Amino acid sequence: MDHNELSGLKHELSVKAKNGIDFIVSASLVWILITIIWSLPFDSYSKSVLTFMVGALMLPLALLMLRLIKTQRKIANYPLQPLGLWLSFAQLFFIPFLIFMQIKMPSHCIMTYAIITGAYLFPYAWFYNEISYAVGVVVISVGSLILGSALDTSKLYFSPLVAALSWVLLAIVLAGSCRKKVKAANYLVAQHLCNYENCTSTA
Repeated sequence: MDHNELSGLKHELSVKAKNGIDFIVSASLVWILITIIWSLPFDSYSKSVLTFMVGALMLPLALLMLRLIKTQRKIANYPLQPLGLWLSFAQLFFIPFLIFMQIKMPSHCIMTYAIITGAYLFPYAWFYNEISYAVGVVVISVGSLILGSALDTSKLYFSPLVAALSWVLLAIVLAGSCRKKVKAANYLVAQHLCNYENCTSTA
Protein backbone atom coordinates (compact mmCIF):
# COMPACT_ATOMS: atom_id res chain seq x y z
CA MET A 1 0.00 0.00 0.00
CA ASP A 2 1.62 3.29 -1.11
CA HIS A 3 1.26 6.71 0.52
CA ASN A 4 -1.42 7.97 -1.88
CA GLU A 5 -3.55 4.86 -1.40
CA LEU A 6 -3.25 5.13 2.39
CA SER A 7 -4.18 8.82 2.29
CA GLY A 8 -7.20 7.98 0.16
CA LEU A 9 -8.33 5.33 2.64
CA LYS A 10 -8.00 7.71 5.59
CA HIS A 11 -9.91 10.38 3.69
CA GLU A 12 -12.71 7.90 2.93
CA LEU A 13 -12.88 6.86 6.59
CA SER A 14 -12.85 10.49 7.73
CA VAL A 15 -15.85 11.31 5.53
CA LYS A 16 -17.88 8.17 6.23
CA ALA A 17 -17.16 8.14 9.98
CA LYS A 18 -17.55 11.96 10.09
CA ASN A 19 -14.20 12.34 11.86
CA GLY A 20 -15.46 10.26 14.79
CA ILE A 21 -17.67 13.11 15.90
CA ASP A 22 -20.16 10.74 17.54
CA PHE A 23 -17.58 9.92 20.24
CA ILE A 24 -16.53 13.55 20.60
CA VAL A 25 -20.13 14.72 21.18
CA SER A 26 -20.59 11.88 23.66
CA ALA A 27 -17.45 12.91 25.52
CA SER A 28 -18.63 16.52 25.57
CA LEU A 29 -21.87 15.53 27.29
CA VAL A 30 -20.08 13.28 29.77
CA TRP A 31 -17.58 15.98 30.71
CA ILE A 32 -20.36 18.50 31.23
CA LEU A 33 -21.92 16.05 33.70
CA ILE A 34 -18.51 15.52 35.36
CA THR A 35 -18.14 19.29 35.73
CA ILE A 36 -21.49 19.40 37.55
CA ILE A 37 -20.37 16.56 39.82
CA TRP A 38 -17.15 18.34 40.81
CA SER A 39 -19.07 21.53 41.60
CA LEU A 40 -21.15 19.68 44.22
CA PRO A 41 -20.31 19.93 47.96
CA PHE A 42 -19.02 16.33 48.23
CA ASP A 43 -15.59 15.06 49.21
CA SER A 44 -13.10 14.28 46.42
CA TYR A 45 -13.40 10.51 46.85
CA SER A 46 -17.20 10.58 46.39
CA LYS A 47 -16.82 12.85 43.38
CA SER A 48 -14.27 10.50 41.80
CA VAL A 49 -16.62 7.55 42.31
CA LEU A 50 -19.44 9.46 40.63
CA THR A 51 -17.02 10.42 37.85
CA PHE A 52 -16.35 6.76 37.10
CA MET A 53 -20.07 6.04 37.05
CA VAL A 54 -20.77 8.90 34.64
CA GLY A 55 -17.74 7.95 32.54
CA ALA A 56 -19.34 4.56 31.94
CA LEU A 57 -22.01 6.39 29.90
CA MET A 58 -19.45 7.34 27.26
CA LEU A 59 -19.88 4.26 25.06
CA PRO A 60 -23.71 4.04 25.24
CA LEU A 61 -23.93 7.75 24.43
CA ALA A 62 -21.49 7.31 21.53
CA LEU A 63 -23.67 4.52 20.12
CA LEU A 64 -26.72 6.78 20.46
CA MET A 65 -24.91 9.64 18.72
CA LEU A 66 -23.81 7.25 16.00
CA ARG A 67 -27.47 6.68 15.15
CA LEU A 68 -28.52 10.32 15.54
CA ILE A 69 -25.64 11.73 13.50
CA LYS A 70 -25.80 8.76 11.10
CA THR A 71 -22.12 7.99 11.32
CA GLN A 72 -20.82 4.97 9.42
CA ARG A 73 -18.37 3.16 11.67
CA LYS A 74 -18.28 -0.23 9.96
CA ILE A 75 -17.04 -0.20 6.38
CA ALA A 76 -16.98 -3.50 4.51
CA ASN A 77 -13.55 -4.75 3.40
CA TYR A 78 -11.84 -1.72 4.90
CA PRO A 79 -8.21 -2.52 5.85
CA LEU A 80 -7.94 0.15 8.58
CA GLN A 81 -11.03 -1.09 10.44
CA PRO A 82 -9.14 -3.36 12.92
CA LEU A 83 -6.81 -0.49 13.85
CA GLY A 84 -9.74 1.67 14.87
CA LEU A 85 -11.03 -1.12 17.10
CA TRP A 86 -7.64 -1.53 18.81
CA LEU A 87 -7.44 2.23 19.42
CA SER A 88 -10.91 2.19 20.99
CA PHE A 89 -9.89 -0.44 23.55
CA ALA A 90 -6.51 1.15 24.38
CA GLN A 91 -7.97 3.41 27.07
CA LEU A 92 -9.22 0.44 29.12
CA PHE A 93 -5.65 -0.33 30.25
CA PHE A 94 -5.46 3.00 32.09
CA ILE A 95 -8.29 2.05 34.44
CA PRO A 96 -5.99 0.42 37.08
CA PHE A 97 -3.98 3.65 37.25
CA LEU A 98 -7.16 5.68 37.72
CA ILE A 99 -8.28 3.36 40.52
CA PHE A 100 -4.91 3.86 42.21
CA MET A 101 -5.29 7.64 41.97
CA GLN A 102 -8.83 7.40 43.33
CA ILE A 103 -7.63 5.48 46.40
CA LYS A 104 -4.37 7.31 47.11
CA MET A 105 -4.99 10.85 45.79
CA PRO A 106 -8.71 11.33 45.09
CA SER A 107 -8.36 15.11 44.68
CA HIS A 108 -6.04 14.50 41.71
CA CYS A 109 -8.23 11.81 40.17
CA ILE A 110 -10.17 14.23 37.96
CA MET A 111 -6.95 15.76 36.62
CA THR A 112 -5.58 12.30 35.81
CA TYR A 113 -8.81 11.22 34.18
CA ALA A 114 -8.86 14.32 31.98
CA ILE A 115 -5.21 13.85 30.94
CA ILE A 116 -5.73 10.20 30.03
CA THR A 117 -8.96 10.87 28.15
CA GLY A 118 -7.35 13.74 26.26
CA ALA A 119 -4.23 11.71 25.39
CA TYR A 120 -6.48 8.97 24.00
CA LEU A 121 -7.30 11.31 21.10
CA PHE A 122 -3.75 11.56 19.77
CA PRO A 123 -3.69 8.51 17.41
CA TYR A 124 -6.87 9.75 15.75
CA ALA A 125 -4.98 12.76 14.40
CA TRP A 126 -3.30 10.25 12.07
CA PHE A 127 -6.29 7.90 11.76
CA TYR A 128 -8.65 10.59 10.43
CA ASN A 129 -5.88 12.83 9.10
CA GLU A 130 -7.13 15.63 11.37
CA ILE A 131 -4.57 17.83 13.12
CA SER A 132 -7.32 19.21 15.36
CA TYR A 133 -7.21 15.92 17.30
CA ALA A 134 -3.55 16.54 18.16
CA VAL A 135 -4.34 20.13 19.18
CA GLY A 136 -7.16 18.80 21.36
CA VAL A 137 -4.70 16.49 23.14
CA VAL A 138 -2.43 19.40 24.03
CA VAL A 139 -5.26 21.67 25.20
CA ILE A 140 -7.06 19.03 27.28
CA SER A 141 -4.07 17.17 28.76
CA VAL A 142 -1.73 20.11 29.41
CA GLY A 143 -4.60 22.38 30.50
CA SER A 144 -5.84 19.75 32.95
CA LEU A 145 -2.33 19.28 34.36
CA ILE A 146 -1.85 23.01 34.93
CA LEU A 147 -5.29 23.54 36.47
CA GLY A 148 -5.23 20.35 38.53
CA SER A 149 -1.83 21.29 39.99
CA ALA A 150 -2.61 24.94 40.66
CA LEU A 151 -6.23 24.99 41.82
CA ASP A 152 -7.45 24.67 45.37
CA THR A 153 -9.53 21.55 46.05
CA SER A 154 -12.67 23.70 46.31
CA LYS A 155 -12.17 24.92 42.72
CA LEU A 156 -11.21 21.68 41.00
CA TYR A 157 -14.40 21.83 38.92
CA PHE A 158 -12.57 24.30 36.64
CA SER A 159 -10.44 21.41 35.36
CA PRO A 160 -13.35 19.32 33.97
CA LEU A 161 -15.03 22.54 32.83
CA VAL A 162 -12.07 23.40 30.60
CA ALA A 163 -12.00 19.80 29.36
CA ALA A 164 -15.73 19.92 28.56
CA LEU A 165 -15.40 23.19 26.65
CA SER A 166 -12.42 21.76 24.76
CA TRP A 167 -14.43 18.69 23.75
CA VAL A 168 -17.32 20.89 22.55
CA LEU A 169 -14.97 23.10 20.54
CA LEU A 170 -13.29 20.03 19.04
CA ALA A 171 -16.68 18.66 17.98
CA ILE A 172 -17.49 21.93 16.21
CA VAL A 173 -14.11 22.02 14.43
CA LEU A 174 -14.37 18.37 13.32
CA ALA A 175 -17.91 18.88 12.05
CA GLY A 176 -16.79 21.85 9.97
CA SER A 177 -13.81 19.91 8.60
CA CYS A 178 -16.06 16.99 7.67
CA ARG A 179 -18.41 19.27 5.74
CA LYS A 180 -15.48 20.70 3.80
CA LYS A 181 -14.25 17.21 2.92
CA VAL A 182 -17.72 16.17 1.74
CA LYS A 183 -18.01 19.29 -0.43
CA ALA A 184 -14.54 18.66 -1.88
CA ALA A 185 -15.43 15.03 -2.62
CA ASN A 186 -18.72 16.04 -4.28
CA TYR A 187 -16.87 18.64 -6.37
CA LEU A 188 -14.36 16.05 -7.59
CA VAL A 189 -17.17 13.67 -8.52
CA ALA A 190 -18.98 16.44 -10.38
CA GLN A 191 -15.79 17.37 -12.22
CA HIS A 192 -15.19 13.75 -13.16
CA LEU A 193 -18.73 13.39 -14.52
CA CYS A 194 -18.43 16.65 -16.41
CA ASN A 195 -15.18 15.57 -18.01
CA TYR A 196 -16.68 12.19 -18.86
CA GLU A 197 -19.74 13.79 -20.51
CA ASN A 198 -17.52 16.15 -22.51
CA CYS A 199 -15.42 13.24 -23.70
CA THR A 200 -18.43 11.18 -24.75
CA SER A 201 -20.09 14.15 -26.50
CA THR A 202 -17.00 14.89 -28.58
CA ALA A 203 -16.32 11.24 -29.41
